[in-house]
Amino acid sequence: MATDDTLLDVRGLTKVFGDRTAVDQVTFELPRGRSLAIVGESGSGKSTLAKMIVGLEAPTSGTIWACGADRSAPATGSRERRVRGRQVQIVFQDPYSSLDRRQTGAQALDEVLRLHHDYGADYRRTRIAELARLVGLDDRQMSVRPKALSGGQRQRIAIARALAAEPRIIILDESVAALDVSIQAQVLNVLMDIRDATGVAYVLISHDLAVVRQISDDIVVMQDGRIVERGTTEQVLDDPQEAYTQLLRASVPEPGWTPSRRQKRSTT
Repeated sequence: MATDDTLLDVRGLTKVFGDRTAVDQVTFELPRGRSLAIVGESGSGKSTLAKMIVGLEAPTSGTIWACGADRSAPATGSRERRVRGRQVQIVFQDPYSSLDRRQTGAQALDEVLRLHHDYGADYRRTRIAELARLVGLDDRQMSVRPKALSGGQRQRIAIARALAAEPRIIILDESVAALDVSIQAQVLNVLMDIRDATGVAYVLISHDLAVVRQISDDIVVMQDGRIVERGTTEQVLDDPQEAYTQLLRASVPEPGWTPSRRQKRSTT
């Protein structure tokens, strides 16, 4: 059960689609103010796991305790969805598809503030300005629609929108995977600054070990729906014990990397 120190407690979580088990008996905890990375190849079950945590998929079995409440079943009404939204938010990989193309950044944030909080118009404007500064956006960028922004700027809007609900947990589902390396670094720095400023906890879903190393404290490695290794990020990435984790680590390009060298390493 999640407590003040453990915001998220997942126990024996399983999801079956027909004859395929996408997530198989997954258990982990997320302490307050920490960042947990869930890594693995495509199809390892990590995104299905994220969808169950946020309530977009119902578990076949197992429990999810978030912020002191049982969230194992999806919300059944708008009031419960709002309560959950104030506790757990998710930022998806593609901000352009998750943002309303008819809304400016300021309008997107204002909608969340009106939905989740009883704030007056003046305070909402002040809060929107605060959130914009937090993610490094200016008034002009907040006043245009998503099509007028770069990918990195749209992702900052998506992060600010998640923060507007004032959640205690944010799930980042491949949230920087579509960005180029320089923009990735900027967005990751913003996320770390936000964690320091607000105490929010992150669940980072990623296959990119460089991103994982930069932002996460702890890590679980998934293969075929199961957790095969876990520990601090430094321990797991610097000294992986499982063959699958070692393969993931070896797949990260290093200076002098070539496809022929990678093939040779994978066959030895």
